[in-house]
Amino acid sequence: MLIVTGGAGFIGSNLVAALEARGLGPIVVCDRMGSGDKWKNIAKRRLWDLIPPEALASFLDSHAGEVDTIFHLGAISATTERDADLIVANNFRLSLDLWDWCTRTDARLIYASSAATYGDGVAGFDDNPSAEALAALRPLNPYGWSKHLFDRRILAAVDAGDRRPRQWAGLKFFNVYGPNEYHKGDMMSVPAKLWPHVKAGEPARLFASDRPDYEDGGQMRDFVWVGDCVDVMVWLHANPGVNGLFNLGTGQARSWHDLATALYTSGGRPPLIEYIPMPDHLKGKYQYFTEARMDRLRAAGYDRPFTTLEEGIGRYVRDHLALPDPYV
Repeated sequence: MLIVTGGAGFIGSNLVAALEARGLGPIVVCDRMGSGDKWKNIAKRRLWDLIPPEALASFLDSHAGEVDTIFHLGAISATTERDADLIVANNFRLSLDLWDWCTRTDARLIYASSAATYGDGVAGFDDNPSAEALAALRPLNPYGWSKHLFDRRILAAVDAGDRRPRQWAGLKFFNVYGPNEYHKGDMMSVPAKLWPHVKAGEPARLFASDRPDYEDGGQMRDFVWVGDCVDVMVWLHANPGVNGLFNLGTGQARSWHDLATALYTSGGRPPLIEYIPMPDHLKGKYQYFTEARMDRLRAAGYDRPFTTLEEGIGRYVRDHLALPDPYV
Protein backbone atom coordinates (compact mmCIF):
# COMPACT_ATOMS: atom_id res chain seq x y z
CA MET A 1 0.00 0.00 0.00
CA LEU A 2 1.22 3.48 -0.89
CA ILE A 3 -0.05 6.54 0.95
CA VAL A 4 0.29 10.02 -0.53
CA THR A 5 -0.41 12.82 1.92
CA GLY A 6 -1.39 15.96 0.03
CA GLY A 7 -2.30 13.56 -2.77
CA ALA A 8 -5.00 15.82 -4.18
CA GLY A 9 -2.64 18.79 -4.25
CA PHE A 10 -0.33 19.94 -7.01
CA ILE A 11 2.75 17.71 -6.80
CA GLY A 12 0.86 14.99 -4.94
CA SER A 13 -1.80 14.49 -7.63
CA ASN A 14 0.87 14.30 -10.34
CA LEU A 15 2.63 11.63 -8.28
CA VAL A 16 -0.63 9.70 -7.81
CA ALA A 17 -1.18 9.73 -11.59
CA ALA A 18 2.34 8.42 -12.18
CA LEU A 19 2.03 5.66 -9.58
CA GLU A 20 -1.26 4.54 -11.12
CA ALA A 21 0.21 4.61 -14.64
CA ARG A 22 3.02 2.33 -13.48
CA GLY A 23 0.63 -0.13 -11.86
CA LEU A 24 1.88 0.64 -8.35
CA GLY A 25 -0.41 0.57 -5.36
CA PRO A 26 -2.95 0.22 -3.93
CA ILE A 27 -2.95 4.01 -3.57
CA VAL A 28 -4.43 5.89 -0.62
CA VAL A 29 -4.73 9.67 -0.74
CA CYS A 30 -4.81 11.71 2.45
CA ASP A 31 -6.05 15.23 1.82
CA ARG A 32 -8.89 17.72 2.17
CA MET A 33 -10.95 18.59 -0.91
CA GLY A 34 -12.61 21.78 0.30
CA SER A 35 -15.42 23.42 -1.65
CA GLY A 36 -13.51 24.35 -4.80
CA ASP A 37 -12.21 22.39 -7.78
CA LYS A 38 -9.33 20.62 -6.04
CA TRP A 39 -11.19 17.32 -6.41
CA LYS A 40 -10.61 17.53 -10.18
CA ASN A 41 -6.90 16.88 -9.57
CA ILE A 42 -7.71 13.25 -8.71
CA ALA A 43 -11.02 12.83 -10.55
CA LYS A 44 -9.41 10.52 -13.14
CA ARG A 45 -7.63 8.33 -10.61
CA ARG A 46 -8.55 4.92 -9.22
CA LEU A 47 -7.93 5.06 -5.49
CA TRP A 48 -8.10 2.41 -2.80
CA ASP A 49 -9.15 4.99 -0.23
CA LEU A 50 -9.40 8.75 0.32
CA ILE A 51 -9.08 9.94 3.90
CA PRO A 52 -8.93 13.36 5.61
CA PRO A 53 -5.79 14.29 7.57
CA GLU A 54 -7.52 13.95 10.93
CA ALA A 55 -8.20 10.26 10.15
CA LEU A 56 -4.62 9.46 9.11
CA ALA A 57 -3.32 8.26 12.48
CA SER A 58 -6.14 5.79 13.03
CA PHE A 59 -5.93 4.60 9.41
CA LEU A 60 -2.21 3.93 9.78
CA ASP A 61 -2.66 2.01 13.01
CA SER A 62 -5.40 -0.08 11.38
CA HIS A 63 -3.14 -0.95 8.43
CA ALA A 64 0.24 -1.37 10.09
CA GLY A 65 2.16 -4.00 8.15
CA GLU A 66 0.29 -3.23 4.92
CA VAL A 67 1.84 0.19 4.22
CA ASP A 68 5.06 0.01 2.23
CA THR A 69 5.69 3.71 1.60
CA ILE A 70 4.34 7.06 2.73
CA PHE A 71 4.96 9.89 0.29
CA HIS A 72 4.51 12.83 2.64
CA LEU A 73 3.73 15.88 0.48
CA GLY A 74 0.95 17.39 2.56
CA ALA A 75 1.81 20.69 4.24
CA ILE A 76 0.82 24.29 4.67
CA SER A 77 2.91 25.49 1.74
CA ALA A 78 1.93 29.17 1.57
CA THR A 79 5.05 31.24 2.14
CA THR A 80 2.74 34.07 3.18
CA GLU A 81 1.09 32.15 6.06
CA ARG A 82 1.95 33.93 9.32
CA ASP A 83 0.40 31.56 11.91
CA ALA A 84 3.60 29.84 13.00
CA ASP A 85 1.82 27.57 15.49
CA LEU A 86 -0.44 26.24 12.74
CA ILE A 87 2.53 25.72 10.44
CA VAL A 88 4.52 23.85 13.10
CA ALA A 89 1.56 21.56 13.86
CA ASN A 90 1.12 20.67 10.19
CA ASN A 91 4.64 20.82 8.77
CA PHE A 92 6.81 19.70 11.69
CA ARG A 93 4.76 17.78 14.24
CA LEU A 94 2.85 15.65 11.73
CA SER A 95 6.05 14.94 9.79
CA LEU A 96 7.77 13.79 12.96
CA ASP A 97 4.81 11.57 13.85
CA LEU A 98 5.03 9.93 10.41
CA TRP A 99 8.79 9.46 10.81
CA ASP A 100 8.21 7.70 14.13
CA TRP A 101 5.39 5.56 12.72
CA CYS A 102 7.44 4.46 9.71
CA THR A 103 10.34 3.64 12.04
CA ARG A 104 8.13 1.46 14.26
CA THR A 105 6.48 -0.37 11.36
CA ASP A 106 9.52 -0.70 9.06
CA ALA A 107 7.83 1.37 6.35
CA ARG A 108 9.46 3.87 4.02
CA LEU A 109 9.11 7.68 4.12
CA ILE A 110 9.74 9.98 1.16
CA TYR A 111 8.90 13.54 2.12
CA ALA A 112 8.84 17.08 0.76
CA SER A 113 11.30 19.59 2.11
CA SER A 114 11.77 22.88 0.25
CA ALA A 115 14.30 25.25 -1.28
CA ALA A 116 12.73 27.82 1.07
CA THR A 117 15.04 26.33 3.72
CA TYR A 118 17.93 28.17 2.01
CA GLY A 119 16.53 31.62 2.75
CA ASP A 120 18.13 34.36 0.65
CA GLY A 121 20.80 31.96 -0.58
CA VAL A 122 23.73 33.69 1.11
CA ALA A 123 24.84 30.28 2.45
CA GLY A 124 24.50 28.70 -0.99
CA PHE A 125 22.21 25.93 -2.28
CA ASP A 126 24.25 22.87 -1.41
CA ASP A 127 22.19 20.01 0.09
CA ASN A 128 25.00 19.21 2.51
CA PRO A 129 23.35 17.20 5.33
CA SER A 130 25.95 17.97 7.99
CA ALA A 131 24.79 19.61 11.21
CA GLU A 132 27.14 22.53 10.58
CA ALA A 133 25.85 23.19 7.05
CA LEU A 134 22.21 22.98 8.14
CA ALA A 135 22.83 25.30 11.08
CA ALA A 136 24.12 27.98 8.69
CA LEU A 137 20.82 28.24 6.77
CA ARG A 138 18.43 31.09 7.54
CA PRO A 139 14.90 30.61 6.10
CA LEU A 140 12.98 33.83 5.44
CA ASN A 141 9.47 32.73 6.46
CA PRO A 142 7.69 30.32 8.83
CA TYR A 143 7.05 27.82 6.02
CA GLY A 144 10.74 27.52 5.13
CA TRP A 145 11.69 27.41 8.80
CA SER A 146 9.24 24.57 9.53
CA LYS A 147 10.71 22.46 6.72
CA HIS A 148 14.22 23.25 7.91
CA LEU A 149 13.29 22.33 11.49
CA PHE A 150 12.22 18.85 10.38
CA ASP A 151 15.30 18.35 8.19
CA ARG A 152 17.57 19.19 11.11
CA ARG A 153 15.61 16.98 13.51
CA ILE A 154 15.83 13.82 11.45
CA LEU A 155 19.41 14.38 10.30
CA ALA A 156 20.39 14.67 13.97
CA ALA A 157 18.65 11.35 14.64
CA VAL A 158 20.40 9.70 11.69
CA ASP A 159 23.78 11.08 12.79
CA ALA A 160 23.17 9.72 16.29
CA GLY A 161 22.51 6.25 14.89
CA ASP A 162 18.90 6.19 16.06
CA ARG A 163 16.43 3.80 14.46
CA ARG A 164 14.90 5.15 11.29
CA PRO A 165 12.45 4.14 8.55
CA ARG A 166 13.49 1.34 6.21
CA GLN A 167 14.08 4.02 3.59
CA TRP A 168 13.95 7.77 4.05
CA ALA A 169 14.47 10.61 1.60
CA GLY A 170 13.76 14.32 1.85
CA LEU A 171 13.45 16.40 -1.30
CA LYS A 172 14.17 20.13 -1.36
CA PHE A 173 11.83 21.15 -4.16
CA PHE A 174 12.81 24.33 -5.99
CA ASN A 175 10.35 26.33 -8.17
CA VAL A 176 7.98 23.61 -9.39
CA TYR A 177 5.46 24.34 -12.16
CA GLY A 178 3.00 22.21 -14.11
CA PRO A 179 -0.59 20.96 -14.28
CA ASN A 180 -3.01 20.51 -11.36
CA GLU A 181 -1.92 23.65 -9.50
CA TYR A 182 -5.04 25.63 -10.44
CA HIS A 183 -6.61 25.39 -6.96
CA LYS A 184 -3.66 27.13 -5.31
CA GLY A 185 -4.83 30.67 -5.98
CA ASP A 186 -2.09 33.20 -5.30
CA MET A 187 0.37 30.35 -4.62
CA MET A 188 0.15 29.04 -8.20
CA SER A 189 3.35 29.17 -10.19
CA VAL A 190 3.96 32.25 -12.32
CA PRO A 191 3.31 30.40 -15.63
CA ALA A 192 -0.19 29.47 -14.44
CA LYS A 193 -0.86 33.01 -13.22
CA LEU A 194 0.37 34.65 -16.41
CA TRP A 195 -1.23 32.29 -18.93
CA PRO A 196 -4.67 33.99 -19.03
CA HIS A 197 -2.95 37.30 -19.82
CA VAL A 198 -0.72 35.72 -22.46
CA LYS A 199 -3.72 33.99 -24.04
CA ALA A 200 -5.62 37.29 -24.16
CA GLY A 201 -2.68 39.16 -25.69
CA GLU A 202 -2.23 41.23 -22.55
CA PRO A 203 1.10 42.13 -20.95
CA ALA A 204 2.65 39.88 -18.34
CA ARG A 205 3.41 41.79 -15.17
CA LEU A 206 6.55 40.83 -13.27
CA PHE A 207 8.17 42.32 -10.19
CA ALA A 208 10.75 44.96 -10.91
CA SER A 209 14.09 44.56 -9.20
CA ASP A 210 14.85 46.67 -6.15
CA ARG A 211 18.52 45.67 -6.19
CA PRO A 212 21.12 47.33 -8.41
CA ASP A 213 22.84 44.04 -9.21
CA TYR A 214 19.71 42.62 -10.90
CA GLU A 215 17.89 44.20 -13.82
CA ASP A 216 14.11 44.07 -14.02
CA GLY A 217 13.15 40.50 -14.92
CA GLY A 218 16.70 39.37 -14.26
CA GLN A 219 15.87 37.75 -10.94
CA MET A 220 16.64 34.07 -11.33
CA ARG A 221 15.08 30.82 -10.15
CA ASP A 222 15.66 27.13 -10.66
CA PHE A 223 12.34 26.31 -12.38
CA VAL A 224 11.62 22.57 -12.39
CA TRP A 225 8.89 20.74 -14.33
CA VAL A 226 6.60 18.76 -12.04
CA GLY A 227 7.07 15.64 -14.13
CA ASP A 228 10.76 15.63 -13.25
CA CYS A 229 9.90 15.83 -9.55
CA VAL A 230 7.56 12.87 -9.95
CA ASP A 231 10.21 10.87 -11.83
CA VAL A 232 12.66 11.36 -8.96
CA MET A 233 10.12 10.18 -6.37
CA VAL A 234 9.22 7.12 -8.42
CA TRP A 235 12.94 6.40 -8.88
CA LEU A 236 13.49 6.63 -5.13
CA HIS A 237 10.65 4.17 -4.59
CA ALA A 238 12.30 1.78 -7.05
CA ASN A 239 15.66 2.15 -5.26
CA PRO A 240 15.00 1.47 -1.57
CA GLY A 241 18.69 1.58 -0.72
CA VAL A 242 18.90 5.32 -1.45
CA ASN A 243 18.54 7.48 1.65
CA GLY A 244 19.24 11.15 2.34
CA LEU A 245 18.33 14.78 1.89
CA PHE A 246 18.45 15.87 -1.74
CA ASN A 247 17.89 19.01 -3.78
CA LEU A 248 15.31 18.71 -6.52
CA GLY A 249 15.76 21.34 -9.20
CA THR A 250 17.38 21.36 -12.61
CA GLY A 251 20.74 22.74 -11.52
CA GLN A 252 20.32 25.68 -13.92
CA ALA A 253 18.88 29.03 -12.85
CA ARG A 254 16.84 30.97 -15.42
CA SER A 255 15.40 34.47 -15.30
CA TRP A 256 11.77 35.53 -14.96
CA HIS A 257 12.24 37.23 -18.34
CA ASP A 258 13.23 33.88 -19.85
CA LEU A 259 10.16 32.26 -18.33
CA ALA A 260 7.74 34.92 -19.60
CA THR A 261 9.33 34.82 -23.05
CA ALA A 262 8.94 31.02 -23.20
CA LEU A 263 5.29 31.37 -22.21
CA TYR A 264 4.52 33.89 -24.97
CA THR A 265 6.47 31.84 -27.52
CA SER A 266 4.53 28.70 -26.58
CA GLY A 267 1.30 30.67 -26.92
CA GLY A 268 2.29 31.90 -30.39
CA ARG A 269 2.58 35.55 -29.35
CA PRO A 270 5.43 38.06 -29.16
CA PRO A 271 6.60 38.80 -25.61
CA LEU A 272 4.84 41.70 -23.90
CA ILE A 273 6.26 42.26 -20.41
CA GLU A 274 5.65 45.04 -17.90
CA TYR A 275 7.31 45.49 -14.53
CA ILE A 276 5.58 46.49 -11.31
CA PRO A 277 7.22 47.64 -8.06
CA MET A 278 8.32 45.00 -5.58
CA PRO A 279 5.66 44.87 -2.81
CA ASP A 280 6.82 46.26 0.51
CA HIS A 281 6.01 43.02 2.34
CA LEU A 282 8.44 41.11 0.09
CA LYS A 283 11.37 43.49 0.31
CA GLY A 284 14.16 41.80 2.20
CA LYS A 285 12.34 38.46 1.98
CA TYR A 286 12.53 37.89 -1.77
CA GLN A 287 14.89 35.32 -3.23
CA TYR A 288 16.76 36.91 -6.14
CA PHE A 289 18.64 33.75 -7.11
CA THR A 290 18.12 30.04 -6.55
CA GLU A 291 20.01 27.21 -8.23
CA ALA A 292 20.04 23.67 -6.93
CA ARG A 293 23.31 21.83 -6.64
CA MET A 294 22.37 18.41 -7.95
CA ASP A 295 25.61 16.53 -7.25
CA ARG A 296 24.25 14.43 -4.38
CA LEU A 297 21.21 13.11 -6.26
CA ARG A 298 23.40 12.34 -9.28
CA ALA A 299 25.94 10.58 -7.07
CA ALA A 300 23.08 8.51 -5.60
CA GLY A 301 22.41 7.17 -9.10
CA TYR A 302 19.70 9.35 -10.64
CA ASP A 303 20.87 9.93 -14.22
CA ARG A 304 17.83 11.14 -16.17
CA PRO A 305 18.11 14.59 -17.80
CA PHE A 306 15.92 17.39 -16.47
CA THR A 307 13.42 19.17 -18.68
CA THR A 308 14.58 22.53 -20.03
CA LEU A 309 12.51 25.61 -19.24
CA GLU A 310 11.43 26.05 -22.86
CA GLU A 311 10.45 22.38 -23.20
CA GLY A 312 8.57 22.36 -19.91
CA ILE A 313 6.65 25.58 -20.57
CA GLY A 314 5.82 24.36 -24.06
CA ARG A 315 4.50 21.09 -22.69
CA TYR A 316 2.51 22.90 -19.99
CA VAL A 317 0.83 25.17 -22.53
CA ARG A 318 0.31 22.58 -25.28
CA ASP A 319 -0.85 19.65 -23.18
CA HIS A 320 -2.68 21.44 -20.38
CA LEU A 321 -3.19 25.21 -20.18
CA ALA A 322 -4.46 25.60 -23.72
CA LEU A 323 -6.88 22.67 -23.48
CA PRO A 324 -10.50 22.66 -22.19
CA ASP A 325 -9.45 19.99 -19.67
CA PRO A 326 -6.06 21.08 -18.25
CA TYR A 327 -5.84 18.31 -15.64
CA VAL A 328 -3.54 15.29 -15.54
